[in-house]
Amino acid sequence: MTVRRPSPRPEDRLPEQRTPQERMPENRGRMIGRRWLTAVIIVLLVGIPAGYLVISAGQSRESGIDKERESSAAGLQDNWPSLMKRRVFEVPVPAGASGVAYYETSNWRTSRLYVQFTTTATGLDTFLAESGTSRSALTPGLISVSDRDTHIVGWTFDDGLTWAGTTVTREEPRPATDITVDLTDPAFPRVFTVSTTSP
Repeated sequence: MTVRRPSPRPEDRLPEQRTPQERMPENRGRMIGRRWLTAVIIVLLVGIPAGYLVISAGQSRESGIDKERESSAAGLQDNWPSLMKRRVFEVPVPAGASGVAYYETSNWRTSRLYVQFTTTATGLDTFLAESGTSRSALTPGLISVSDRDTHIVGWTFDDGLTWAGTTVTREEPRPATDITVDLTDPAFPRVFTVSTTSP
């Protein structure tokens, strides 16, 4: 004897099993609520990551500024910059230079290496040649180091001394270098240089 199962009532079927005529129409309030919920979810999915990126960028910028201020407060270090720093910033301090001091600043836009040293007339020519310039490029009376950079490291370029300067520009991302030389004693020139690069 075959036992037949009774056909399920429309209300017992899953929504996808119901015919279009059996499905309940969505009322207006529920439709508005569903759309509102969808809009809120989309705003959260897009807005939260975007807000996080804005906050992170601001914190990164502030961190870079703070690092530059801390570095400025430390002042020049009476030491040779590392060989790697000299290579990256293309500041070839000549062998035998004396009174060498440096300091580096870095923020989210630019990095700078400040170096000062005393060398010989031959050492100056070597330094200029390895920097991509020459003594003939030095402009008498020119202080090529900016007021901003002068203030940061506390350099003073007093009147009454024999100054000469030049700027070495290179194709990016290589650094640009401002060079100012005190030639008051031609046998022992004093060099002040700032090399700037944008990471």
